[in-house]
Amino acid sequence: MTGALAVATAAAFVWLGMVLAISFLEAPLKFRAPDVTLRIGLGIGRLVFRALNTAEAVLAAIIVVCLAVHPPQTSALALLAVAIGTLAVQLIFIRRSLTRRSDAVLAGQDAPRSRAHHAYIGLEAVKVVALLAGGILLLAG
Repeated sequence: MTGALAVATAAAFVWLGMVLAISFLEAPLKFRAPDVTLRIGLGIGRLVFRALNTAEAVLAAIIVVCLAVHPPQTSALALLAVAIGTLAVQLIFIRRSLTRRSDAVLAGQDAPRSRAHHAYIGLEAVKVVALLAGGILLLAG
C-alpha cells in the first residue's frame, strides 16, 4: 500500500468513527439526558454537527487528494465517491431545511417536525456503509 492510500484509508476510518459516534450515539442520547429541553438539545446539536461537518469536509478533501495521487481500484473509488457525494447533498440541501427548523424552535416558535431529519439520518446510514466498504477495499488493495 502506498503512503497516499494509507492516508486515505486512515481518513476514511476516522471519518466513519466520527459519524458513528456523533450521529448514532451523541445525537440521540443528548435528548435523553435529564433536563435537556428541545431548545438546549438543538443548540448543542447545531454546534456539534457544524464541527462534525467541518471535520468531514476536511477528511473528504484529504481522501480526494490522496486518491488523485494514487487512484485505487474502481470499486473503492466509487464507494468513497458515494460517501463524499452524500456529504455534499447533506450540506448543500438538507442542512438548510434543518437549520430553518432549528432557528424557529430556538426563537421560541412551535415549528413542525422536519422530514429532512429522516433524510439526513438515511444519508448518514448510506455514508457509514460507503465509508466502511470503501475503507475495507482500500485495505485489501
